[in-house]
Parts: sequence; structure tokens; C-alpha cells
Amino acid sequence: MGKNLAYKILEDHLVSGSITPGNEITIRIDQTLTQDSTGTMVYLQLEAMDVEKIKTELSVAYIDHNTLQTGFENADDHEFIKSVAQRHGVLFSKPGNGICHQLQLENFGIPGKTLLGSDSHTPTGGGLGMIAIGAGGLDVAVAMAQGIYSLQVPQVINVRLIGKLKPWVSAKDVILYVLQKLTVKGGVGKIVEYTGDGVASLTVTDRATITNMGAELGATTSLFPSDDNTRTYLAAQGREKDYVPLAADTDAIYDEELLVDLASLEPLAAKPHSPDNVDTVKNIGPIKIDQVAIGSCTNSSYSDLMKVAAILKGRKVHEDVSLVISPGSSRILSKLAENGALAAMIDAGARIIENACGPCIGMGQSPKSGAVSLRTFNRNFKGRSGTADAQVYLVSPETAAISAVYGVLTDGRGSFALPETDPSEQFKFNDNYIVYPKGAGKAGTDVIMGPNIKPFPQNKPLSDTISGTVVLKAGNNITTDDIMPSDSRLLPYRSNVPYLSNYCFEGIDKEFPARCKEAGSGIIVGGENYGQGSSREHAALAPLYLGIRIVLAKSFARIHRSNLINSGIIPLVFSDPADYNEMALGHKLVIENALSQIKEPEISITDVVTGKKYKAKSGLSEIEIKMIVSGGKINQIKGL
Repeated sequence: MGKNLAYKILEDHLVSGSITPGNEITIRIDQTLTQDSTGTMVYLQLEAMDVEKIKTELSVAYIDHNTLQTGFENADDHEFIKSVAQRHGVLFSKPGNGICHQLQLENFGIPGKTLLGSDSHTPTGGGLGMIAIGAGGLDVAVAMAQGIYSLQVPQVINVRLIGKLKPWVSAKDVILYVLQKLTVKGGVGKIVEYTGDGVASLTVTDRATITNMGAELGATTSLFPSDDNTRTYLAAQGREKDYVPLAADTDAIYDEELLVDLASLEPLAAKPHSPDNVDTVKNIGPIKIDQVAIGSCTNSSYSDLMKVAAILKGRKVHEDVSLVISPGSSRILSKLAENGALAAMIDAGARIIENACGPCIGMGQSPKSGAVSLRTFNRNFKGRSGTADAQVYLVSPETAAISAVYGVLTDGRGSFALPETDPSEQFKFNDNYIVYPKGAGKAGTDVIMGPNIKPFPQNKPLSDTISGTVVLKAGNNITTDDIMPSDSRLLPYRSNVPYLSNYCFEGIDKEFPARCKEAGSGIIVGGENYGQGSSREHAALAPLYLGIRIVLAKSFARIHRSNLINSGIIPLVFSDPADYNEMALGHKLVIENALSQIKEPEISITDVVTGKKYKAKSGLSEIEIKMIVSGGKINQIKGL
């Protein structure tokens, strides 16, 4: 039996365990990345582990989220990250250089390597044939400190691509189609591997768009083979020496298969308020639009923006539309400026903003009240844009640009031919935005901490009796945006969990923080896919600070579940989903003999109010049990 590519790379990095779905393994991590929204906490945790030198081949700290500096807070965080990066041998990417995933692809991604990043869209690196996994900040800190990462072996889905995309249909439409078929829960506990003759028709940046939005499937990661297109991309970036050919065996075994005929696809859009709420642009119809935003780590590549420039050249953005464009990197912006594409965008009436995440995370460019906003981003959760009642649609750059011209959602097929971008076109090497470590080491470098940076909350070792009051009953598909909102108002306080905690669940229940403080020890009850979306561990740290000890849900998103365990919060799944209906605010739940029960497949929970007993599954691995018993990963590492 042949091997799929995912398992080949995992085997090559195996430290312990065996590659069997569901088994717990530990793998070697070659590279890490952080971004500033999660990075301050990562480096506080790295400092808390008191390591002398990082164990990875390469680690990079990017500044791309909190670049709107309306006060000292963001700038102080950046200076703190820069100082810790110097202290531990981490490269520092200055604000303005671009978005972490685009930059990692351009500068550092290597086929066959492993990458762990404190951002859920780290699987972008799978476009280069990497095992690139998004994780909570503490997991990334540990990967830097120890060079390893533990996970349960995912199943592997084969998405077999045949044919070739037609004009005005793009890679974004491919992943929207996959989301339509598999849903936002379809990839949980799985790796998505792309194969088939259709792969050869997709460039590396096309592939990166697809693997980037694999995060919306809930997948551990997604990846493509490394082939001649990979070599061409790396050569264009001046890195052909990093090329390694990689592919699955011809008789590789997969757990599931989805066939996608690229030639049959048409322009698609994800309607409000979920990335899997997908329909054709034609079916949705020419709805009036108010805003178009082009960019993000999903669709800010050179080829994407050259298509946008071609559509806008000689045309005018509709008078009722605000068009904003954010290139993915300084290298891309420079090339657009050199070849005149930037002028075409500006002349058409587009607003060009900094090479950063920007509007994708609600950091500026929020649409007007009730607006329809077309975005080439990866998420359209309610309120994520910064405007609670905005209607956000996710589309390709081509659909976004032509719609900006006409003022309505537009299917561009049949309008005019789009030029092809030569993928071998060379980029100038420029590392002027990178600060390299000077080699002074830990003893020779001071850490600079501003007044807004507070210590991260830590749990206590597990006691034998756990009790708590139900302080929130949430529905299905609760996102990390729902748990810990992330916008221009709150992002500057990512390094201040005590302050942030006052806004925990504010969009769902503004009384949640006060109720937690009154209860002292709290329990959250959730529905299906609890904690989907961003990797932000603040969605675990803020509840921890507020006294949450257990989250009892129907199912969990992968990264958030890990973040809860890292914080010592116990994630439990209803053995009988119908028991969810019995839960109510104010009920007190108790787990007796927790130290022994935590090691069992099922845990018994008693409702003190009704006297009823419930069963819940922990699904904890041996490593996870040790973390829970210790009160979290940091305590476990320190031997508490």
C-alpha cells in the first residue's frame, strides 16, 4: 500500500508514536511563525519557560495585525516582541513588510518541512508542500523551546482535482466549492491533500489560497505536492535551491475522496455569515454593494492583484462603492509600483492601504451600517468586519474587482479576457524590513515591556472535586470572535488579559463577565463546533481569568480545544447530545473523584440543582491528561 504525502512528511519528522489515525504522535518542528496579535503572549510564555536558545531551524516574528497605532499599546507590543526575538534568535519582520503567511511563502517556506504558527491560517504553507499547522500560542512557544509538537494523527481526505479552471474562475472558487461540499466541520481531525491532473494547472499562489482557507474546514492542515510549479515559484523568489520534489505514491491510501472537476466550476460566493454558506454568483444575483475589500492572507498575491489591476485599468470604481486594496507584502507592492499596476488601481479610484491584515480582522475599513461588503478574505462571521449588521460575502479577486466597477455583485464571465501572469517573473530580493538577531543571546539582551503588557493567567493543578456554575449556554458554531472579540478597539489589549476579559462574549451575552465573577468558578455549555475560527488563545485565557474550569459542548474545533487544555480548562463532550437541552444558567455541576475520572473515557457529572447525573467524554490523550492534572502546559513543563 502506498503512502499519501501528508503521512510521508509526518513520518520523516516523527519523534514518538506511530502514524495511525487517532494515535498520539510527537513530531519535530522545523519552523515557527508568530504574528503580533498572538505574539506578545507567545513570547511572554517563552520567557516563562526560561529557555536559553530556541530549537527550531527558523523562527520568525511578524508584525501584521496590530499595525494601526492610535496609542502606545501596539507600538509597545512590537518593541517587546522585537526585544525577545533578539534575545532568543528569532527573525523580526517589521510593520509594513506584509502579512505573515504571504511572507513565509515568499521567503522561508520549504517543501517537506514542518511549520507551526500561532495563526489559524498557517496551513497556507501547504501550497508549497509543507505540513503547516495553526496552533495556539503556547504550543508555538513550546515548539520554539523544545523543537517538538504533539498531535493526534489526522485522517487524510484526498481532494482529487481534474481538468482546468475556465476564465474568471479562480482558486478561491475551488476552496469555496470544497467548503460547500464538506462544511466548516468537515475537516475536523483531518488533513486535506490535493492530488490529480488538475493540480498542474494551479500555481503555488493558487494552491496557497486553497490551503489557506482549509482552515475554514476545521482541518489540521491542507497540502499540495511539490512539483515543477513549485520549482518555478521558488526560482522567481530567488530560492530555487530550496526546491524538493514531493508527491504521494501512485497507490496512496486515503480515508475519504472528493472529486472536483475544475472545468465545471463557476464564480462562487460565501453568503453571510459563514464561509460554507456558498452559492454561485449567478444565483445570488446582482445585489447592490457598498464596499469591496481585496487582500488578506488568502488573496493578496502578485498574480491576484495583477488580475485586479487589469480589470480596473481604464475603468472607474462605481460612485456608490468604496474599494480598498491591501497587497500581501512589500515585495509585491514594490513590483506593482514598478510595472504601473498600482497606478491603474489608484486611477480607477481604489484606496491602497498598508501591507497588513487590516480589514480582515476588523482593524480599520469597517463598512457602513447595514452595508453589503464583498471581501476576498477567508471569514465572514457576523460582526468580524467591525460592523455588527454588515452583510459580508466572500469572493475571488476577479469577482470583487468587476463588481466594484459595476456597483453590483457581478459574474465576470464573458465580459473580457484577463491577462495571464507569468509565474516565472522574477522578484527582487529585499530584506530591509527584516531585523536579524545580533547574536548577543539571552544574557546580553534586555526585554522591553510597556505598561499595557500584563502576565498571562495561569491555572492551578486539578483538584479531586471540581464544581462550577453554568454561566453561559451557547449555540452551534460559536467562533473565537464570539468568545473574545477582535477589532481595532480591543486588539491593542491582546497583551492585557485582565482588561480583555471584560469584553468576553460581549456580542452574545454582555453579562457574562459579571456572572463569572459572581460565580467564582464557572462552566460554559456549548453546541456543535465550539470555538471554530481563529487560533487566538485569548479565547481560552480570558475565560480562564474569569474562573472558567470546564467547557461542556457537543463538539469542539481543534485549535480551541487544544488551547483550553493548554490553559488547564477541561473540554468535555456530551455523551448524549440530548443532555444539552437539560442544561440551564445557574445550575451547579460537580465532578467528584476528578483525578481518577479524568483518566477514563467517560466522566460522570452531577447537577446539584436537579440531582441528575450526566456522562461526558473527555477524549484526552496521555499527554493532555498530564496537562489537565498539572493545570495547563506551562505548569506541566515546570513539573508542578
